[in-house]
This record gives sequence, C-alpha cells and structure tokens, in this order.
Amino acid sequence: MKVSIRRRALLTNGVLTVLLLGGAGLVYAQLGTDQAAGETAVRTVTAGRGSVTASVSASGAVESSRSRALSFGTNGTVEKIYVKAGDKVAKGDILARLDDAAAQESLTAAKAAYDSAVSDGTGTAQLYAAYIKARNAYREAQRTVAATVLKAPFKGTITAVNGSVGGTSTGTGTGTGTGTGKTQNGQGAGASVGFIELADTTKLQLVGTFTESDAGRLKEGRQAAITFDALPGVTATGKVTQIEPVAATSDNVVRYPVTITFTKVPDQVRLGQTATVEVVTGRAENVVTVPSTAISTSGGRTTVTVLRDGRRVRTPVEVGVQGAALTEITSGVSEGDEIVPPSTPATGQGTGGGQRFGGGFPGGGRR
Repeated sequence: MKVSIRRRALLTNGVLTVLLLGGAGLVYAQLGTDQAAGETAVRTVTAGRGSVTASVSASGAVESSRSRALSFGTNGTVEKIYVKAGDKVAKGDILARLDDAAAQESLTAAKAAYDSAVSDGTGTAQLYAAYIKARNAYREAQRTVAATVLKAPFKGTITAVNGSVGGTSTGTGTGTGTGTGKTQNGQGAGASVGFIELADTTKLQLVGTFTESDAGRLKEGRQAAITFDALPGVTATGKVTQIEPVAATSDNVVRYPVTITFTKVPDQVRLGQTATVEVVTGRAENVVTVPSTAISTSGGRTTVTVLRDGRRVRTPVEVGVQGAALTEITSGVSEGDEIVPPSTPATGQGTGGGQRFGGGFPGGGRR
C-alpha cells in the first residue's frame, strides 16, 4: 500500500515537471519569435510624386529704400522748425529755416552792385570783368538765402529732428538744402546724420546677409517672401534688387549683403522691425520625391537605401531640387519604391507599412 502511494506521488511530480518544462519552452519560443520579428521589421517610406521647392533665408531689419539726411546749405542760427518726428510731408514743403537777416543784407548789397554793373555796360574788357564779378556775387548771395530754408526733396515721413530752435546749424555747403543720401543700406559707418531725417515709408527694403553658398544661388529679380517676428500671420512680398559684390567676414564665416525690395507692404509694417526673408532658388513640379533625410552623400556619391525583396540595397541616385523636407530624384529611384531611412529603428510593423511621400512641401534647402 505504501509502495502504491509512493509511485502515485512520483508519477504526479513527473507530470508536473513535464508541464512546467513545456510551458517554459513555449514562452521561450514565443519570446524568440517576437525578438526575431522585431529584428527583421523595417520601417520604410515610399517614393512619391509631387513638387519640390528649394529656398534660402536670412534675417534683417526693415528700412526705407529712399531716405535722406537733410542739412542746411549754410551756417546759421535755427529760427523755426515746422515739423516733428512722425509727420508726413509733401515734396517741396518747408521743414525748417535759419535766421536769414545777414544773408538778406548780403543779397541786397550784391543786387545793387550787379544792377550798377549792368548799367555801366560791358563795352570794355574792364567793364565786362566788373559785370561778371558782380553777377557771380549776386548769384552766390541768392544761393545763400535759399540755403537758409530746408525743404523736403520728396514725399515722405520725418523720422528724426536732430536740432532745436535757437541752436546753431552747420551747413553742408551744397546750398541746395536737400542734403545727401545715406551710405550703403542707409546705415553703417559713414552714414549721414542730418538736421532732419526723411524717409519714404511706402518704399521699403530689407538687407539680409547670406552665406557664400546661398548667395551664389541668388539672382537679381528673384521673388521673396517676408515674415515679421512681431507680426504673426503678416506676410509681404519682395524681390532681390542688389547682391553686394564684396563679402563681410565674421567668425570665419563669409556672408554677402543682399537687398530685398518690398513689392507689397502691409499696413502693419514699420521701419526697424525684424523680419525674415525667404528666397526661392529652385522649384520642380510632378517629379519623383523622397524625404531629404533619406539621402546620404559621401565621397561625392549620393545614395539611398532601397528595400528590395526584403533586403536593403544601397542605390546610387541623381538628385535635382533639394528642399528641406523633400528632394527631387532624377534617376536611381522610381515612384513607389520602398526607401529605408538611415538608422531605422525596429517598429514591429513589418515591411510595406511605410509612409508615402509626395505633394508639395516648402523648401529651405537648395538645388
């Protein structure tokens, strides 16, 4: 009886052992299968068809493309200022004037001498010389009187008044009272500072500095899109009007100043606002496209990894327009090919579950 009970216990323990070993084996096999599936799963993207846009961008401050630093044409004491910063003026409006009492007295004396010379005639060489001298003195006196009045050379907005009534004004010596324009880009070293500064706020521009590689892709006349840091949702349009031939180097980076002239100015835009300009350098329509991140270049050879029959095949390609999101493929890949991006993580989704890329995406790269 005791033997029978002992045999039954051994039999029961044996069955339990077999069941435990079988369960462990099943779990191990399942884990192995899942691990293998994870190791072989590849995430892919599908080469599509669409449009690609390449562009370059830079930042700068909004400024007037037509501005003047105005100064009197002679020295004197400021008698009257008719404008203040922010005022809008028309061409020919009087902005300020100097005390012209002394200039008027000189003009009166010069006029009398000129009239006398005219009366004396020019019959002899001596009389002719006297006439020329009197005439020139009279004309100079007229210019001096005119130079005591500062007038607007064009329609615009007063941006600064750098003087006050009773102060002394040092003239430019031009006698025209219109002053001179600012230096390159309206600012920087050597820029003029006038008694009154005037700008045409309907003619705006932005000067951005582009790297030498980006500047080499720009051409005068190319269209540009402009956005503003302080004005979300507000955009303007412009075009490249000047590419400076001389570069500026900072921190060993060579950059070229490029002037973008606004063709459309939103009402909210003001002088001095920070803006970003994006210039389209290339566009391709209805072409084969792949994500730009899927392309590798090494040793002058451009390749992508294509999934063919479950194997990753490194494939040489030729590219066209290169945008930030998409790149045009001119040869080596066809629409519908499965592309494996670099450093693809295991997803467990298997092949053929990739994302298809096509349509139009904004650029940010280059051709």
